[in-house]
Amino acid sequence: MNLKNKTLNGLLLSSALFLVGFVIHGNLSLYLNISGLLIVLGGTVSATLISFRFEQLRNVFKVLVTAYRRPIKKETEIIEILIDLSIRSRMDGILTLQHQENETTVLFLRRALGCLVDGYKIDQIRDILSTEMYFFRLRREDTERALRAIADYFPAFGIIGSVVGLITMLGGIGDTSVILRAIPIALTSTLYGLIFSNFFFLPFAATIRERTNHELLLQKIIMEGVIAINSEMNPVVLKTKLESFLTPSERETTLVPYAKIRERFNIERERRLAAEKETEAGE
Repeated sequence: MNLKNKTLNGLLLSSALFLVGFVIHGNLSLYLNISGLLIVLGGTVSATLISFRFEQLRNVFKVLVTAYRRPIKKETEIIEILIDLSIRSRMDGILTLQHQENETTVLFLRRALGCLVDGYKIDQIRDILSTEMYFFRLRREDTERALRAIADYFPAFGIIGSVVGLITMLGGIGDTSVILRAIPIALTSTLYGLIFSNFFFLPFAATIRERTNHELLLQKIIMEGVIAINSEMNPVVLKTKLESFLTPSERETTLVPYAKIRERFNIERERRLAAEKETEAGE
């Protein structure tokens, strides 16, 4: 199940449980108040536009859409691509990788392969790709920071809406109709602020953080794989190296039997010699 399906299913389930919790303890219409909603949304939008450039907000929107609509490759898929490229480079020459460059959808891999086929040195490839990873992380952190800032604005303006409602209540002392109109504004404004913050924007920021960490891991795998291909590392050795990035359950390799370990390090022979020395010392 991809991220889009998991997010949609989680949103539907949590929304259903959320609404059931409201309905059980009262009429759902009691929680709807246009004035409180306008105060929270209007204040948050205004604060957001003051805090961030429009271009940055547009980039935040694009990153969010990409995160929820475009699937991300798994680590095993990237490793398989790199192993295949390694075998092709050893068989047909390193420059044949140029034909594979335009076939991959991973932009970072294409950039790495571009450095490879252009004949850059290993230090140059590592420096270029490390710089690419560094600024990629900075851009994603800016996106996450913007989402968390917006998530902080919502509860703040919810409190402002509550204060507005309380002031209206105090001004209407002696007039029951004014107090009854002000109470929903005071209570629902805080509710709306908390819902928008914790139900939407904080999860959005967490999704961006998770996806960024995953993509940085893929980029690290690509960088190490491309450098190994450039140094003509044996594909078997390369596969063993790249599988170090995977969890043990995702690796296809099996552990070396203890018999081979004993044979390689002469464990039984050394143990027998030690026992013989102990026997001679006892005699």
